[in-house]
Amino acid sequence: MAVPDFQSMMLPFLRFTADEKNHRMADAREKLAQEFQLTPENVKELLPSGKQSRFGNRVAWAKVYLAQAGLLDTPKRGVFRITERGKALLSNPPDAIDIKFLEQYPEFREFRHSRKKNGDSSESENDAADIEIETPEEALEQAAQRLHEELARQIITQVKSNSPDFFEKLVVELLVKMGYGGSIKDAGRAIGRASDEGIDGIIKEDKLGLDVIYIQAKRWDSVIGRPEVQKFVGALHGQRAKKGVFITSSSFSDQAIQYVRQIDPKVVLIDGEQLVAYMIEHNIGVSVSNTIEVKKLDSDYFLED
Repeated sequence: MAVPDFQSMMLPFLRFTADEKNHRMADAREKLAQEFQLTPENVKELLPSGKQSRFGNRVAWAKVYLAQAGLLDTPKRGVFRITERGKALLSNPPDAIDIKFLEQYPEFREFRHSRKKNGDSSESENDAADIEIETPEEALEQAAQRLHEELARQIITQVKSNSPDFFEKLVVELLVKMGYGGSIKDAGRAIGRASDEGIDGIIKEDKLGLDVIYIQAKRWDSVIGRPEVQKFVGALHGQRAKKGVFITSSSFSDQAIQYVRQIDPKVVLIDGEQLVAYMIEHNIGVSVSNTIEVKKLDSDYFLED
């Protein structure tokens, strides 16, 4: 079963607190994982940022919304319990608790719609309740992911429109940014096309040049198959090379990928998708247009002696 959205967790979360005891978030996560029959893989699934689990994030926001509606209370740091309002609700429980249901409580309406105090009424309350199935972090990360995907599409289009010479220089610059070879001046050198025998460049594996990595860079549109990779491996054998990187703006066939897993020397294949990901990560051909800081409460600050 997939991880349910945070609104679907609200009623089970409140029922979990019906014993009127103090509880911690770890207990709530364990209980809800059991109730929704989630697998360990479901529980460990991460948000796009890779910094937080999707399940944990949704459980946390279910708790926030219930507390803002006055159904849960926080008697001390790190614990929560059901309120009298919450107990009254469970005495005659609804089929589900969601944002629309919680709108009946004035505290929750204030929490949800404080941003409209300046007169922004472009979206109705019912519409807002119907469309919000993601937590705020999820919505933010999904938006960032869409921007990332569009940027990647633009980059690969631009890469393919430039010359093969530009592509080879791009590859060397990227490898330097990834920590190979030191400076651009010292790191890599091109090999003449007339005698390259399938090798486009050489880069030091480290600043001291204790070992080198041979590069094949192909700015192609079509899929690169095993024969092309075999030519590169043959060139590596001719140089008595131990390591090689084959980078393309397109992709590799399954046969090519399987082939490099079975051979010596060690060859790494980097396709267009991975190339773009590395370029974005190491700021090659991109610049920062905006930065958004997401802050959270520092509970330790509010502790009194």
